Amino acid sequence: MSSIPLGATEPLVPPLYQSSVYTIPDLDVLDQIYNAEETGFIYARDSHPNAVGLASTLTRLHSGAWSIICGSGMAAINACLLPMLRQGDRIIASNKLYGRTNQLFRQEFGRFGVGVTFVDTGSLDEVRQALQSPARALFVETMSNPMCRVMDLPALADMCKVREVRLIVDNTFATPVLCKPLSLGADLVMESLTKMMGGHGDITLGSVTGVDMEMLPTITQTVSIWGLASNPFDCWLAERGLATLDLRMKTASENAAGLAQWLVEQQGVWRVIYPGREDHPDHALAGRLFGNRFGNMLCFELAGGRDAVNRFMRQASAIAFSPSLGSTRTTCSHPSTTSHRYESPAEKRRQGITDGLIRLSVGIEDIQWIKAEMAKGL
Repeated sequence: MSSIPLGATEPLVPPLYQSSVYTIPDLDVLDQIYNAEETGFIYARDSHPNAVGLASTLTRLHSGAWSIICGSGMAAINACLLPMLRQGDRIIASNKLYGRTNQLFRQEFGRFGVGVTFVDTGSLDEVRQALQSPARALFVETMSNPMCRVMDLPALADMCKVREVRLIVDNTFATPVLCKPLSLGADLVMESLTKMMGGHGDITLGSVTGVDMEMLPTITQTVSIWGLASNPFDCWLAERGLATLDLRMKTASENAAGLAQWLVEQQGVWRVIYPGREDHPDHALAGRLFGNRFGNMLCFELAGGRDAVNRFMRQASAIAFSPSLGSTRTTCSHPSTTSHRYESPAEKRRQGITDGLIRLSVGIEDIQWIKAEMAKGL
């Protein structure tokens, strides 16, 4: 079927290319596409126009050289690491990571003979010590999930470069609005586009962006061979979401800052964790890296533990209990039973993840409405 002629016009909104395969005129053109001598698409698992368009936008936002779109944030982590790891290799990782990332490193990588050394990446001395032994990569989150600990990316990048270790940064909480890790010395930045980047709770995607063109072919091949690829519709939705990313992050960050101060004053709230507050251990570092915005994520702990969390969720039903984050709507989650469900009790205690801890993903609603709904639960 031939395409519909558009004449001198073109669509204002990028089209959705919902096709798994593309037609090719002959074998010569096929070879030219595979050899990168001709532009074109063959099979959507390898590449498709919506992924290419989204990747181009992300490359610009991160001031990078290239981007690859994956089927999820976890797929993006694998796309970063699988090409560079062999049996017997070792990576260094923050000991404050998203629970599923911990599972990937502890359980899955171990099955393939890859060692992982977990260190407090907030302590530059610990990182320096860990780098004394050979390692392929150092993996950190710009802001840790859920406790919002901030990493000194420029210092970590300097240490990694001395040892020729790749610095890989999960920038999901910060987004390129708050932080551009590649500009601070990181080798790769990955994000779960499912969260603030997509912004509407209706996609599952991840991304990898880099500056070294030599890394691109192997990561592209890994995404195809391991089946880590994205689908066109989610890419189309994500590119739409990115158009309002800066506006959403600005409003949500302002709301989060206001809520953090309000929560401190509420009865039954034992502690509030937000990088924009002066009592946060990384407040000064966050200000240096992020400027005057500190993101939309915060945690607060209820003195009554799990029972108090249950009562809060039932009474403040408009603040939906939703084990994800980054929608336009304010939602809450319970790290102990969701993101870090499979961590040991000792590990939860070490990170400060208690049964009374609630993680709040602050949305863009009117802040007075958010406070009123939160007050019903408090």
